[in-house]
Amino acid sequence: MEQVINGKMNKKLLQKTLKYYMVFSLGVMLFGVPLFFFITQWLYLHETDEALVVKKEEFVNFYLPQLKENEIAIFNKLSSDLQIENFQHTISKDTLFNQSFYHNLVKENEPYRVLKAPISINKKPYTFSARINLVDNSELAISIMGVFTIILIILLIGLFIITKRLSLTLWKPFYETLQQIEKFEIDKNSILKLNISDIEEFSRLNHSINNLIERNTSIYKSQREFIENAAHELQTPIAIFKGKLENILQRKDLNSEQFKLIDDLNNTTSRLVKLNKNLLVLSKIDSNSYHEIEKIKLSEIINNQLSFFSEQALSKKISISTELSDEVVVNSNHFLAEMLISNLFLNTINHNELNGQIIVKLNNNSLSFSNTGILLQLQTEKMFERFSKSNPSSQGNGLGLSIIKKIVDTNHWRINYHFANRMHTFEIVF
Repeated sequence: MEQVINGKMNKKLLQKTLKYYMVFSLGVMLFGVPLFFFITQWLYLHETDEALVVKKEEFVNFYLPQLKENEIAIFNKLSSDLQIENFQHTISKDTLFNQSFYHNLVKENEPYRVLKAPISINKKPYTFSARINLVDNSELAISIMGVFTIILIILLIGLFIITKRLSLTLWKPFYETLQQIEKFEIDKNSILKLNISDIEEFSRLNHSINNLIERNTSIYKSQREFIENAAHELQTPIAIFKGKLENILQRKDLNSEQFKLIDDLNNTTSRLVKLNKNLLVLSKIDSNSYHEIEKIKLSEIINNQLSFFSEQALSKKISISTELSDEVVVNSNHFLAEMLISNLFLNTINHNELNGQIIVKLNNNSLSFSNTGILLQLQTEKMFERFSKSNPSSQGNGLGLSIIKKIVDTNHWRINYHFANRMHTFEIVF
């Protein structure tokens, strides 16, 4: 069975092996049939010539000494394949050649191998002629081709069965290892259990994979713990710093330049607070901290957040319209569901335009957020990667879509993006 990976058709090892067997077998047949034909023909003619020579020697040793001239006609009548002919001046020694003769039974010409040799009867020269019927070359070639074809078919069937059995037995440890690797997820704290194999290559492969996964899991856990610890440790000093900046902004002795400078610092600190919070959320999702699952009505979460985000949308004069089904219930963590809706609203507002539009639709199968914005389709290759921005001038931290994707994957949903009718749409399929 073929699989499509990265847009390419990938063949199984068995199929690729059989392909090479097939090409090799066909090559052997194309080269072997003519070679076998010529060798067989040569051996056949060689044996025929020896038989003709034996017949001539038998005649010369046993019949010729007693043969009289008046007995030649009787001798020729008794044997059609042995004849005594009038002397031919062109025959000065034993001569072998092919010649066709009409056969009365089959009513057609048949190929023969002919031996002609000069003899003497009563001191008069005559020519001895002996012949043996040959197999027609075309019939011989067809027979050889048929035999080779049957052998090739049997060979390929045998190779297929043997290779198939090998793939099920000899390659079984490899496929078991492959299945384990395909199921392994480093962020799910899953454990890879590779079976012990008595085959050296597979044993080395499993050992190397185990070592590789252990090292990468250790590095991943260290990085995750660092981000989580750093985010926790940064919360307090950032909060203190932001509080002091807000206190300074309340002072009345600030001139306009000082106020603008401190206000910019406060805005930057707010972004830092949001970045720190998002990193902490991603880290907790990775560590499966939000494992409590419950039945949630998404329409309630959307309506609860709608008033807050409607006020934010007013600054850009963005209109928000909704088409919500009250019957939609999904299984998810409540905090993650709220975080998902919040980030979807923020994404559609931050990447919208003045006098833009946001459309939220919810039905039994999907939730979609559509918004106006840049008139080009976004590049999807790195859209959901952390710190990736479709618009470099955006004030966001590049984690919104990454959090959305992480929540969607955690809930085993699917997210799609498409651009049509000047609207960018993110659709979450349950």
